[in-house]
Amino acid sequence: MLQPDTLSARWTRLMNRAAARRATWSRPITAFVSQPEPRTIGSYARGRQLAAGNFLFSGHLLQQPDTNIWDLDPPDAAFADAMHGFGWLDDLAAAADPRCRSCAQDWLWTWIERYGAGRGPGWTPDLAGRRLIRWINHALFVLSGQSADRTQVFYKSLAQQTIFLGRRWQAARPGLPRFEALTGLVYAGLSLEGMETHIAPAVAALARECDRQIDDAGGLPTRNPEELLEVFTLLTWASVALSESGRAPSEAHWSAIERIAPTLRTLRHADGGLARFHGGGKGLEGRLDNALANSGVKTRQPDGLSMGYARLSAGRTSIIVDAAPPPSGKASGNAHASTLAFELTSGRRPLIVNCGSGASFGLQWRRAGRATPSHSTLVLAGRSSARLNKGSERHALLIDAPRNVPVKLSRASDGIRFEGGHDGYAASHGLTHARSLDLTFDGRGLAGEDMLLTLNETDRRRFDKAMDAVTLQGVTFEIRFHLHPDVDASLDMGGAAVSMALKSGEIWVFRSDGTVKLSLEPSVYLEKNRLKPRATKQIVLSGRVMEYATRTRWSLAKAQETPIGIRDLAQDTLEPVTDID
Repeated sequence: MLQPDTLSARWTRLMNRAAARRATWSRPITAFVSQPEPRTIGSYARGRQLAAGNFLFSGHLLQQPDTNIWDLDPPDAAFADAMHGFGWLDDLAAAADPRCRSCAQDWLWTWIERYGAGRGPGWTPDLAGRRLIRWINHALFVLSGQSADRTQVFYKSLAQQTIFLGRRWQAARPGLPRFEALTGLVYAGLSLEGMETHIAPAVAALARECDRQIDDAGGLPTRNPEELLEVFTLLTWASVALSESGRAPSEAHWSAIERIAPTLRTLRHADGGLARFHGGGKGLEGRLDNALANSGVKTRQPDGLSMGYARLSAGRTSIIVDAAPPPSGKASGNAHASTLAFELTSGRRPLIVNCGSGASFGLQWRRAGRATPSHSTLVLAGRSSARLNKGSERHALLIDAPRNVPVKLSRASDGIRFEGGHDGYAASHGLTHARSLDLTFDGRGLAGEDMLLTLNETDRRRFDKAMDAVTLQGVTFEIRFHLHPDVDASLDMGGAAVSMALKSGEIWVFRSDGTVKLSLEPSVYLEKNRLKPRATKQIVLSGRVMEYATRTRWSLAKAQETPIGIRDLAQDTLEPVTDID
């Protein structure tokens, strides 16, 4: 028997296909009324790689020189979505040499020929919105040197996709997919002759989605920082496009932008990248700064939590902590068991990280990336602080997650203090994990303490039962600190410390209080747009809980010989995320 979600998905695809076919009966437009300035950011290196036949999407690389992109056999649905969304057009336009222009033109008109009549997998509202934005943004690039007949074909396809979006945007999933669909509809209505009737409904729908999806603190239900950036980028694009056409965005639209901007500043590390939590990456290079600049909003979030994250920053150092319960229900489809995990960046160089999403490397890596051991926090008895339900792996939701996560930010005698706890292990072992982090005012030192505590009689009974199950040998725990792949780490002082050298020349030293075993073990860094996980290392503190309260202290500090000010002149590679020679 088919599952209800499968029936619903099939019905949605059927309705999308029917709407796409009906859209092909529309009367073609013949011109642009206005054209927004291109605001999408592409990669020159990826554009050259695409033109050379290196097709890298969703963690898969197909190397087929002199091949039309639509002659490829997509290895999975995510690869096909990346093709039909036309995000690669940004990269070809960034390179903009004759070969890249030829590829862009050939592949665009081939798509119209093969799929423009409403066929194929590209006819979903979010992909249509993404595609319309790119086609409109880069119209001058792709129309250069084209005949009147081919130009007319281009305009006709734009009209068909706009009409399809006007009928089917509601079918896009709430969140980023629906924002993509509506922003594409706004762009098309503002830009295309005869499509003006779509503007008012799209603007009104966008306002409703802002009220529904963006909370009072400027966050999303998924708590995914990169997804918040993508939504913010779309909202700023739509706002600027409306303003340039003499229209004003709605109050709800502009209010959402004003709420999100300070939150994104809280979630930004010292190197300009986003914290990598709950399925999100650091964001495309330059995307965050560009979106914040376009918004014109310069305010910052006051001390406290932003979308459930706490930020500590001083000197060159930034620390971002997952300090709230993980997303729940449908919003937890990409959520991680990462409560109280943190990341630390010094200047341009990440030091302590989480492993990352892993979604682009397949379902097994995705599942591993969502588990607590893939984050820089404490793991009890090898268990995650939240678990996945038994639904399909691709759509597994978090269950049995921490619900009580008290947090306090305060001033310490010599810096900033974070204190937090979570009850993710209370039901299974009767233990609450409490973590404190003290960052000095100059950003050169971090003192940490992790505790496992029983808080009441019920907790003590549960802990006693867990101890009986291991014949009073103690419940094992590990405190993990995953290092960025660019960090050169080695055991020092006879195994009592770990020295870490950054490319900037900074030296950091990790020490513990000696009550636990310190080791340096293999780890992985899961970065989308890579072909495979990157090998790295992790510092692991291992011990056993024998009593109702267990405390472990550790510290992370710059070596004394590391100067206060450093000119970080080490050059990164042009395209550090592709693995293509």
